[in-house]
Amino acid sequence: MRVGIVWAGSAWHGKDRKRSCGIAPFLALARIPGLRLIGLQKGAAAAEALNPTPGLGFSNFGGDLNDFSDTAALVSVLDLVISVDTAVAHLAGAMGKPVWVLLPLVCDWRWLTDRQDSPWYPSMRLFRQGRGETWPDVFHRVAAALRDLAEDRERLAATRDGA
Repeated sequence: MRVGIVWAGSAWHGKDRKRSCGIAPFLALARIPGLRLIGLQKGAAAAEALNPTPGLGFSNFGGDLNDFSDTAALVSVLDLVISVDTAVAHLAGAMGKPVWVLLPLVCDWRWLTDRQDSPWYPSMRLFRQGRGETWPDVFHRVAAALRDLAEDRERLAATRDGA
C-alpha cells in the first residue's frame, strides 16, 4: 500500500508551529506491514527527509515536485495521502483520492468543528487533536485506522485470489 505523507505546512504561516508535526511521528506508521511511505514534502521541512528518524524507510519525492500537476501525478498513483493541513491535502481531496488530514486542536475554520469528515471532500477523513492531546496521540489513532485499512485490503486481495 503506497501512502503519501506531508508533515509540515509553509513556515511563513502564522500557526504553522501548531499545525506541522515533523517527520518523526510517522515512524509509528512505517512499522505497519505492507506499507510504503512516499514523501511529498516541499519547502524547508523537506530537509528532515535527508536524515529521517532511524527505522523510517521511505522515498521522498518532494524535491522532484515542481508544481501542482507534478504533485497530482504522484498523488494519482498513491492509495492514500496522510497530511497535516496543507495544499496537498486539498489537492488530494479535490482529486477524490483518499486523504487523512491531521489537525491541531485549534485549526483553520474550513475544517469546521466536531467532525471526522469534510463536506467539501467526500474522500477525506479528519484526525483531530483532542483537549490535552499531542501529535503522538493523533498518530496512535491514525496507526490503528491504517492497520485496519491494510488488513481489509489483505482480506479483499485474498478473497480475489481465492475466487
